[in-house]
Amino acid sequence: MEILIRSRSIFEYSYVKLLLLYYQKKKKTVKQLRFSWLLTPDAKYKLWFRFEKHDFPRLIQALGLPSCFKCLNGLRVSTDEALHILLRRLAYPNRLSDLEDIFRRPPSELSAIINSMLNMLYDKFQHLLTNIDHPWIDLDGFSLAIHQQGAPLMNCVGFVDGTLRPMCRPGRDQRELYSGHKRIHGIKFQSVVFPNGIIGNLRGPYPGRRHDCYMLSDTGLLPQLERMMPQYCLYGDPAYPLRSTLISPYKGAHLCPGQQSFNTAMSTVRQCVEWEFGKTISLFAFLDYRKNMKLYLQPVGKLYLVGVLLKNCHACIYGSQTSQYFQLQPPSLETYLYVQV
Repeated sequence: MEILIRSRSIFEYSYVKLLLLYYQKKKKTVKQLRFSWLLTPDAKYKLWFRFEKHDFPRLIQALGLPSCFKCLNGLRVSTDEALHILLRRLAYPNRLSDLEDIFRRPPSELSAIINSMLNMLYDKFQHLLTNIDHPWIDLDGFSLAIHQQGAPLMNCVGFVDGTLRPMCRPGRDQRELYSGHKRIHGIKFQSVVFPNGIIGNLRGPYPGRRHDCYMLSDTGLLPQLERMMPQYCLYGDPAYPLRSTLISPYKGAHLCPGQQSFNTAMSTVRQCVEWEFGKTISLFAFLDYRKNMKLYLQPVGKLYLVGVLLKNCHACIYGSQTSQYFQLQPPSLETYLYVQV
């Protein structure tokens, strides 16, 4: 009996020793095979990260981020790798375990890197989405481009609209987050789209049950417009009120031909708002994966805000459907990010 026990203990000791050696060897191999974006094939690079490979150094330089930073859990990582991890996370619905084979990091490290990169980008560039006074805004050029596309208004410089981002049904506050109009749980954002393809103002998130007029009043957009561009206006859908700096369609079932013609012409140019909403989700499809948008487990609102910021950077480099439609060039990446090069 003692011989059996002794042989069993020796076998267990040997097995544990071999197991430790295996994991130590695997850890060294993983460290040696750390992700390098320079070795990524060109055919896969744009599919994985949404930007061209030769444009990534320009993006990093324009963002002006440090070469490396420290995550909340003390992990140090290079900014190049962290931004690639965030872009790959947003590019398509995936799990953290799916990214493990690409970046050779465990899910816990990937999660810490993604959250730290989100916070860094949001803290540094949130003013590009919360303000509406930007040096690249050309009010005369915007109004002329919109009018040349058939808009009756000669002083319209942009379009305002609200969007609902679906999410997984939360465990609490379900009634507050439920949209009776869309029949879905989610959070809402208010966007101002300019004819050069840039979302120049994005406010939110708001609970899904809130109306567009509530967001308009809470954000204080109208006082900003009256102070900064009193001679110009934005155009919105019928949900918005009629103000000196905000025009909405004629309402009612019985409209004269002139009113109907006005609504049709303005509706044609206003569709660019939906193009920009669609471009954000098309580039970063993870934002549209409602099963993984869990409000109290993930920074759902910050994910969408940073996604819009990266979408604007993408439009600055490659253009967009809106900029082609109105024949306006978006600002350069360095001008949009307020970085002098």
